[in-house]
Amino acid sequence: MAMNTPLSSPLRRYERLGQGLGQPILADDAGRLPVVAGPEKVRQAIFTILDTEPGERVMRADFGCGLRRFLMAPNNPATRAAIEREIAQSLARWEPRVTVIGVRVSPTDDRATVLIEIQYAHVLDGRQDVLVYPFYLEQSG
Repeated sequence: MAMNTPLSSPLRRYERLGQGLGQPILADDAGRLPVVAGPEKVRQAIFTILDTEPGERVMRADFGCGLRRFLMAPNNPATRAAIEREIAQSLARWEPRVTVIGVRVSPTDDRATVLIEIQYAHVLDGRQDVLVYPFYLEQSG
């Protein structure tokens, strides 16, 4: 007879993806800080990598993606390809809980904005997810 161990249940398995403060860190009406776990924690970690510039964190100066260096760059295929490469490399380095399936950076109707679409799979169980992140190459309007 197989015994169901605590980590074998699907809900407990996601605990291995981590748990911590959610973003943004704002207290709710009861004064509680947001807590997220599992796939949502991984998703927020990806946002953190995208939003962080190398050199921003004193104790881990090389952490981050460095997207701000593309500010004021032309919205052309070369810039979009460079952004795709930078994101794929940064996620491969800093987020071991996922395997990046693909990164696509697409222009929008606003020439100052691109949409970054990241397709990834959780290493834990192969579950796939997509994150869409708008990035502003320059200030609109």
